[in-house]
Amino acid sequence: MFITVVAPALAGALLAACGLPQPWSALSALPLALVFALIARAPTARAASAAAFWAGLAYFTVQLFWLPVSFSAGFGAFGAVMFVPVILLQAGFWALTAWLTARAVREPLARGWALAGAWTLLSYARTLGPLPFPWADVGYTLLPTPLVQVADLVGVHGLNLLVALTASALVAAVWGAWRPLLGVLVLLAGGTTYGVIAGRAPLTAGGPEGRALLLRTDIDSFEKATQSATVPLVEQSRTLSAARRPDEIVVWSETALPDPSYLPQFPAPGLSGLGFFTFDERGQLTARMNTAVSITPDVRIGARYDKAHPVPFGELFPLRDELNAVYAAVEQHITHFPLASTRPGEARAPLTLNGVAYGTYICYDSIFPAVTRALAHNGAQVLVNVSNDGWFVGWGVEQHLMMGRVRAIETRRYVLRSVNRGVAAVIDDLGRVVQRLDHGEGVLHARFVPSTAQTVYVRVGDAPALVAAALLVLLAVGVDGRARRRRLY
Repeated sequence: MFITVVAPALAGALLAACGLPQPWSALSALPLALVFALIARAPTARAASAAAFWAGLAYFTVQLFWLPVSFSAGFGAFGAVMFVPVILLQAGFWALTAWLTARAVREPLARGWALAGAWTLLSYARTLGPLPFPWADVGYTLLPTPLVQVADLVGVHGLNLLVALTASALVAAVWGAWRPLLGVLVLLAGGTTYGVIAGRAPLTAGGPEGRALLLRTDIDSFEKATQSATVPLVEQSRTLSAARRPDEIVVWSETALPDPSYLPQFPAPGLSGLGFFTFDERGQLTARMNTAVSITPDVRIGARYDKAHPVPFGELFPLRDELNAVYAAVEQHITHFPLASTRPGEARAPLTLNGVAYGTYICYDSIFPAVTRALAHNGAQVLVNVSNDGWFVGWGVEQHLMMGRVRAIETRRYVLRSVNRGVAAVIDDLGRVVQRLDHGEGVLHARFVPSTAQTVYVRVGDAPALVAAALLVLLAVGVDGRARRRRLY
């Protein structure tokens, strides 16, 4: 019981604690090593899967605890329990990964190394499919260290691999194999040196300065969902926008303009989140579009970006017709929140305004490195994250900010965040928060440096990290096979 349930759960909880925005975050390789050791030592694939499940259940329960707390405020007890399937599903992915790894690699030492590669491939797989949910990757725990700067070479999945490699090397060292740990320490030292050097010479240093007015509105998101807070949000945004200085564009948050009819109330020029809706012939809501638009000085839409990744079960409802009875039961509990899917966007083009290309993306998009990578590759000179973080409480807000900081490093672009609740911020191209506002209503007079530099990560993406992870798994399979053949003879 202790080895199969308690110890994995404890290790998972400790790993989750490192995923919170705290100074000890960089120690994440230690609890991850304990998770790997328990899985690697499991006598069967089923036992390995069970250990991974309990570790994952504890990990995601701690990491995502803010979700049921947030939604219980708006939807009562139902809002709290509706996220249980999400946590179970994420723990199930851990269990499946461990089961496949244990089936492929039986020798404990080799399995420990295979887990490093498998975990990295899993982190990438969580960005794919109809219900992507790549929240809480361990690579973000490196933010307190200079090592995080290598994200401009390998992205967050490369950081995931570095943490996992360190964990596997620690396991191997405890089991008597010290040489791999020395090699990993050399790799970490090299990455840290690179990070220190990169921190002294940001790519955007010395360029022309851009200016924007970022807002932090303070409207309850659950009231906004009922449309009762639509007008107060527009009015609050207009009031705050009066602080604009010459040469500043105004940036409003996600769906701050509820629909195009509100466009004349926007103090152009600037950028804003905007809602679009489609209805059937009976007047029933069939789909919604969550967009961001550039608004020209004559108060016209210049260009638009549609949210690439609608939030699963928040904006995207799979098998809506096939599971109509289930969704209907849910709607009985939240009658003011119709479950119509948001149509995902496909284009990744920046919004150009006053000669500057703004790589604008919406809320949940910020946890997908492929989105900001594509925007930078397509000419974005600065990234703009319009968001409604009013759904979040506690550390969910800070986790969202942490992910935005890594997006800045991967692309070497400033990131501007204009939000409802949450953290309005200016993040420089080193991932440092140089301006922030996280309480009440207010504005930030953002100063940023546009950039056209193309980092290695923007050019080649996740391929190096994924190839390295796959090769690590294949190498472990080969070593395991040779070890078993030696035992036979």
